[in-house]
Amino acid sequence: MPHQHSSLIKTPKQLVTVVVLAFVVPVLLIILIASYAAGGRSTGQGTDSTSKAAIAERLKPIGTVTFADSTAPAAEAPAAATLPATVASPKKSSAGAGEQLYQQACSACHAAGIAGAPKLGDKAAWAPRLALGLDGLTANVIKGKGAMPPRGAAANASDADLRASVAFMIAPVK
Repeated sequence: MPHQHSSLIKTPKQLVTVVVLAFVVPVLLIILIASYAAGGRSTGQGTDSTSKAAIAERLKPIGTVTFADSTAPAAEAPAAATLPATVASPKKSSAGAGEQLYQQACSACHAAGIAGAPKLGDKAAWAPRLALGLDGLTANVIKGKGAMPPRGAAANASDADLRASVAFMIAPVK
């Protein structure tokens, strides 16, 4: 006669206990893991996360977008401290305003030649453009040309600063 297997569960009470534990233990483990993953931070009613200051901090904008007509007179720009470095106006009193603007906004494309932008110092790429002269090139920057949007990545820069940046870029290839 073959040996019969005997179960560890002998009574109905033991069966009910095992079934209940089979559901309760995994649920408790999931709750513990979730609270550990959340770092034990409490959120909700009665915590600092519901204060007006905390809510305002979470809802504040991370940036601004300004649309302007390139033919309209320039409106007063927001303070440069509130704008990302790529769109902030350089200091106008600086003698190197053109180089500063190039570093902040223009170099993103003109250093690597992205989307056909002539690289700084590349005489062959700048040669056909130099025929336009400084005024013509500055007008192209202000209006936009090809993949370059109007005013490039320096939407808040003055026309004089854009002109200085163009002069800085063409100086090595003249």
